[in-house]
Amino acid sequence: MPTLENQTYRLPYRHGVASSRGRFPDGASFRIEIPSVEGPKVFEAALSAAATHGVVVNRVSQGSGAMLLTTSELRDMAAMGAENGVEVSLFVGPRESFDVGANARTPEGAGRGGQLRGVRQLMYGVEDVVRAVDAGIRSFLIADIGLLVALRDLQRAGDLTDECVWKVSVSLAPSNPAALRVLADLGASTVNVPSDLTYADLADMRAATDLPLDLYLESSDALGGVVRGHEIADLVAIGAPLYAKFGLRNARDVYPCGEQLLDDAVRNVRAKVHRAAVALEWLARSGSDAVQSKPHAAGLGLPRRAA
Repeated sequence: MPTLENQTYRLPYRHGVASSRGRFPDGASFRIEIPSVEGPKVFEAALSAAATHGVVVNRVSQGSGAMLLTTSELRDMAAMGAENGVEVSLFVGPRESFDVGANARTPEGAGRGGQLRGVRQLMYGVEDVVRAVDAGIRSFLIADIGLLVALRDLQRAGDLTDECVWKVSVSLAPSNPAALRVLADLGASTVNVPSDLTYADLADMRAATDLPLDLYLESSDALGGVVRGHEIADLVAIGAPLYAKFGLRNARDVYPCGEQLLDDAVRNVRAKVHRAAVALEWLARSGSDAVQSKPHAAGLGLPRRAA
């Protein structure tokens, strides 16, 4: 019968996988991200829950798209992020799943729903970014390779501020280190990797690039419904610098979000912050020396208050 005195059964438990020496610019090994923060009211709920649970939220992200927020809402989210030192990352739209084409709504085409369809959508996608940048947003969720390259080139040409960061969405998550390396070479700032990676798989991904990796420690049912917040110490040790993301299993889908789903979005985000609080308790219990970034940390794509 195993006992706590037996080191075999004590945390951490990485099967000999090497720890990463990578760190964020501030020296921290991990950051907390809360996804599906669909507008100012949901952002307020996330900040309130974070204060209640004593959780530092370093980044919030949103999947409905900047295109579905008014300029006033974009400015409000930028102001809240700037004041609290939280990166605000908004999905770029439109994408194929929102379009008139039927392909993305078929079983075969569903996996390509995040891509931009044709030159028309690519044009609107770039304008979506420009509009949000004008409102103070500096971080964008990208699910299309062509859009990533277009935005990288615009940034290199000086048409987009160097403050912008390009966060590759889980909709484009690479399943092997070679694909991850391609995304890094194309201009990604951070890359969401699949939520079901084993420790060995995560170590292989980390060896391919120094970029921060984004990993769902809990994911929605649509992304497999993994619940592994208790593994945070091992996952951070292997994957650092790592954005630990907290989705929510067994929750109603809110994309695209609006007033009709606001209550669900608010309840979901509160539950996600609670999940992050539980994971941080597991981290403390593990004896890990992993350090989380503080608000306003270097390397965050922090928004700016619009003039």
